[in-house]
Amino acid sequence: MNNDTALSEKTFKIGNDLTVNRLGYGAMRITGKGIWGPPDDKAEAIKVLKRAVELGVNFIDTADSYGPNVSEELIAEALYPYPDGLVIATKGGLLRTGPDEWPVNSHPDHLKEALEGSLKRLKLDQIDLYQLHRIDPKVPAEKTFEFLKQAQQNGKIKHIGLSEVSVEDIKLAQTFFEVVSVQNMYSVDNRKWEAVLNYCNDNNIAFIPWFPLNAGNVASQEKLKKVADKHNATVHQVALAWLLNHSPNILLIPGTSSVNHLEENMKAVDITLDADDIDELNSISSQQ
Repeated sequence: MNNDTALSEKTFKIGNDLTVNRLGYGAMRITGKGIWGPPDDKAEAIKVLKRAVELGVNFIDTADSYGPNVSEELIAEALYPYPDGLVIATKGGLLRTGPDEWPVNSHPDHLKEALEGSLKRLKLDQIDLYQLHRIDPKVPAEKTFEFLKQAQQNGKIKHIGLSEVSVEDIKLAQTFFEVVSVQNMYSVDNRKWEAVLNYCNDNNIAFIPWFPLNAGNVASQEKLKKVADKHNATVHQVALAWLLNHSPNILLIPGTSSVNHLEENMKAVDITLDADDIDELNSISSQQ
């Protein structure tokens, strides 16, 4: 899908009113090991959040399940009262039973509790972007979507997004509300959801890839390193630059608990990939 407008457009409009920089920040890593409990270095986590905003980040992605609750609480502690234009996207639909354990629960009763908790922790009257973390196989999707629609009508949610969904899932959700974002696993070396990305681009829906570098793919690592060496950059920076270049509706949310790593990630926007670089990286075609 690479086109000349992808990299030239450094912002994207979520819905019809939220213009955000395409290089944002994902706040999952400012928690403890296994995304459980508080971070080892709370002061550094606070510095990361403040520095992200200083560097121009105006889109922060979090969830009630990160910690749980810890990520949202730290965001409010570091940044509230929030600067004008800062969009905080959060998610609901997962339970936490321990480190690295993520049972799905998208029943309206749980989502109501999750949404109310997020509003309180983030000190907001309305969530700018509320994303369903997962469609729950134990709950009819229509029941979940109806709850989100009602919460939006009640003014607690401005915009609604989805995560780990197919085109069919998106189309069903669109019969209940406007879907403004989709957050699926996607990277230069894991393009399982390419059809979803294309659908989102065609319908002006933000596509937010998580796990933007599949580090287990040795062949792709070699090609990424070749391009990275050429630009005196890191493999991770090149992977992020490719995503920015690949489609104009991609919003990036690389996460880190380190200010130094944050600053390194932000430099990805300054990497200009030429046609040879793009061809090299596009040849990575793992479909996992």
